Amino acid sequence: MNTLTRRRPARFAAAVLTAAMTFALAACGGAADDKSDAKKPAAAEAGFPRTVTHDKGKTELKAKPKRVVALDNSLVEAVVALDAPLVGGVGSYRDQKGFPPYLGDAVKNTKDVGPLDSPNLEAIAALKPDLIVSATVRHEDLYDQLNKIAPTVFVATTGPIWKENVTLLGQVLGEEEKAKAKLTAYQTRAKKIGDAINAKNPKQTYSLVRFLDGPTRIYLPKTFSGIILTDMGLARPAKQQDQKEFNIEISEEQIGQADADHIFMTTFSGGEERKKKFLANPLWKRLNAVQKGQVHEVEDAIWMTSVSLQGADLVLDDMAKIFKVDPAK
Repeated sequence: MNTLTRRRPARFAAAVLTAAMTFALAACGGAADDKSDAKKPAAAEAGFPRTVTHDKGKTELKAKPKRVVALDNSLVEAVVALDAPLVGGVGSYRDQKGFPPYLGDAVKNTKDVGPLDSPNLEAIAALKPDLIVSATVRHEDLYDQLNKIAPTVFVATTGPIWKENVTLLGQVLGEEEKAKAKLTAYQTRAKKIGDAINAKNPKQTYSLVRFLDGPTRIYLPKTFSGIILTDMGLARPAKQQDQKEFNIEISEEQIGQADADHIFMTTFSGGEERKKKFLANPLWKRLNAVQKGQVHEVEDAIWMTSVSLQGADLVLDDMAKIFKVDPAK
């Protein structure tokens, strides 16, 4: 064997050794990097800790919430819409027992800590939440007690600011992009259906009447269902436009204030007798919408009390069905 032939195996072995050492060093470096990344807290990568400004002040959230309790049905649905882990919520109010069926499996493991007017503080504490959300209009007197159980965030109210509440909860839950995307999808769908209705029924007006066990109300543009009609671009009667009030309470003698080309009518628990009296009144029978056969009875639990993205989508379903237009899904 000549000298050249003897050197080739040696050179080859050296090359293999060098490559192996390089690979080993790269692997060690990768492991070190992985280990370094592993030390980074997941919460920090998701934008936590963070301080959230809300209706009762400021609340620090040290990590992304993983055990949420919501003490208003609107906020229950907002948390579900944002796919956050809801361990407790209010599902009982008035004659409603349990969470709305349209929430499905999203609340199958959620404990009902209601009723709405007096939530069970012991049951809430037993769930060991890392976030509690509610509304000042609901539980202002309970804020300090709730805040001792877990970091607590309050919105001011629900109906008039239901979309803003979804945005705030997106910030609280670390789901800002999801909140933005879902609100945009709702707005887009509402406009499409509204445009189709207006094309089919140009220059027509729409009114909302709710029968309760107390007063009968006309719901104005600054309500949950009123906001949906506005987002659809549907016109209200002139006297209902630009109103700052939430609603107008009317007697039977004031039925004429409810008139429009179309009336959407709902009945809350206990309002059946009042509805019966109104509908039997000759003044009701003179309404433009009644004479045209354009009074649409819709579900109160969806149009009035859901106050959520889920409820808004169901209202849009109803509108598409009533006016026989594309549901834009």
